[in-house]
Amino acid sequence: MASGTTAPPPPGNLKRIVAASLIGTTIEWYDFFLYGSAAALVFNKLFFPDSDPLVGTLLSFLTYAVGFAARPLGALVFGHYGDRLGRKKLLVLSLLLMGGATFAIGLLPTHATIGSTAPVLLTVLRLVQGFALGGEWGGAVLLVSEHGDARRRGFWASWPQTGAPAGQLLATGVLSLLTAVLSDSAFGSWGWRIPFLLSGVLVIVGLWIRLSVDESPVFKEALAQAEARKVAHTDTADAEKLPLVSVLRHHWRDVLVAMGARMAENISYYVITAFILVYATTSAGLSKQTALNAVLIASAVHFAVIPGWGALSDRIGRRPVYLLGAAGIGLWMFPFFSLIDTGGFGNLLLAVTVGLVLHGAMYAPQAAFFSEMFATRMRYSGASIGAQFASVAAGAPAPLIATALLDAYGSSTPIALYVISAAVLTLVAVGLAKETRHRDLADVEASAGAEPAAARAADAHTV
Repeated sequence: MASGTTAPPPPGNLKRIVAASLIGTTIEWYDFFLYGSAAALVFNKLFFPDSDPLVGTLLSFLTYAVGFAARPLGALVFGHYGDRLGRKKLLVLSLLLMGGATFAIGLLPTHATIGSTAPVLLTVLRLVQGFALGGEWGGAVLLVSEHGDARRRGFWASWPQTGAPAGQLLATGVLSLLTAVLSDSAFGSWGWRIPFLLSGVLVIVGLWIRLSVDESPVFKEALAQAEARKVAHTDTADAEKLPLVSVLRHHWRDVLVAMGARMAENISYYVITAFILVYATTSAGLSKQTALNAVLIASAVHFAVIPGWGALSDRIGRRPVYLLGAAGIGLWMFPFFSLIDTGGFGNLLLAVTVGLVLHGAMYAPQAAFFSEMFATRMRYSGASIGAQFASVAAGAPAPLIATALLDAYGSSTPIALYVISAAVLTLVAVGLAKETRHRDLADVEASAGAEPAAARAADAHTV
């Protein structure tokens, strides 16, 4: 059955599902990005005070990268149990873990109080954050994709993706406000703790909303069919016991495509939003407040354009929109740094905004694109593994590599070439992928490389 024939759910129910996923992902990304901004601004002094400023920044970004190292483990654990127990239960757990770790960072003693134990504890809490986020993304986008109107899946599934810029907007907005109203000494002494402690309030709100939604109907149908096969003593294959094994056996090509697709998207995002706070203040001579304001405004634009890119992917396909974003981000890198080097706020804002708009062309269709690659009983595992394993090689070291290149060469050229290389890799991966927008998520019997006949017929008429 082609996805286009799937009856859309009641609008009110779908909007509630979208709201629950969006608010949850916003909170999760707020917690995650807050750490990245703090790493660029204050953690080098609070937790690594014996190093020179740029080396201290490198060390703080190293603890930032540790969070990414835990994301594949989160993807494996949450994906496994999400494919067996359901999406909703695991999403509640991920929110609790992330919020608890972030709140604890706000209470953490610094190096001045407990010495080298402070960065160790900071690293442990960052690992918990990464583990939680590794399980959050897949569940949030699947909950919407599997509830949503198949004809507009790209649009609806892109809303949880707006949680990233919304979280960035919230984290940067809070930090920008605090740096504006507090002196540098007050912010460095106690003001930096406030955004982390606010996470406790946000988690309570997120849990209240997330607990009110229903489990994915597609997953419930797949689970019922699996139970029926067990009763009938039919071979249930690996998907019933070990989703990871089935993913690697039947969908390994899709996992590689997802990983390649993430390279330009992930690397460019963290260069534009995290490393930029270092580059703008050290090389372009701009203030912390100016850099934060540029990221703040650009994140608002990023939030606004993502649903539009998602809707466009429903009309022309996931691949064309994704390829446009990857090519665009590669071409933008040299103008991006040239504009920042002028030292003007307007040029800085233009550089970051255009970069995030192009990033949105990759990020918006990603939720539907990855969801449509995998069968239902291995979808959480497949989408999460493809997305989060790539983050270790992409987003995790991106600010660290960019800072090291700046330190070694004193120029933005190697950094631009670094992002361009990632864009080329993504263009190859997505270029080799199949279009997925006509696939039926309820096709629980999908196997390696399988594609419904209706989908192939529809693709044949797609220009």
